[in-house]
Amino acid sequence: MKHKIYITGEKTGFKTLFIAVLIRRSVKAALSAEGIFIPCSISVLLTDGMGIRELNRKFRDTDRETDVLSFPANELSPDFFDGESCEKDMKTGRIVLGDIAINLQRAAEQGKRFGHGTKREISYLTVHSVLHLLGYDHMDEGEEKQHMRSREKLIMASLGKGEEK
Repeated sequence: MKHKIYITGEKTGFKTLFIAVLIRRSVKAALSAEGIFIPCSISVLLTDGMGIRELNRKFRDTDRETDVLSFPANELSPDFFDGESCEKDMKTGRIVLGDIAINLQRAAEQGKRFGHGTKREISYLTVHSVLHLLGYDHMDEGEEKQHMRSREKLIMASLGKGEEK
């Protein structure tokens, strides 16, 4: 059994083949780099600025737009994946890692601003969010953030996407 990545588009026209392929490839690269070969599932919502702002307001009590949101289904720690303690899908037996929401408008803006394009930015936001689902964090400027950034850089390099933003 393989990982299952469910991708939905909240707004018309957002679910395109290249984005879905890119996201699936990025999720699988992140899980592989973290040594997670037990079949997992992740849901990804493709949205816009208004959609992600509403999610941020509803679930994080923060009334602002952002580029990506992560909603982990489990409390995990970086560098240690305990599949036995994770929520499982009763029908498939896959480990449910959680949900991701990507603001495609912001991804396009940031890709242009950073000079590496929309595809690379969507890939980065996906990898970043998967790491959050796996327990990584960057709330301070200390070791946790540096560790997360080093993992992002390694995974992006494995995807042929070069330097992080």
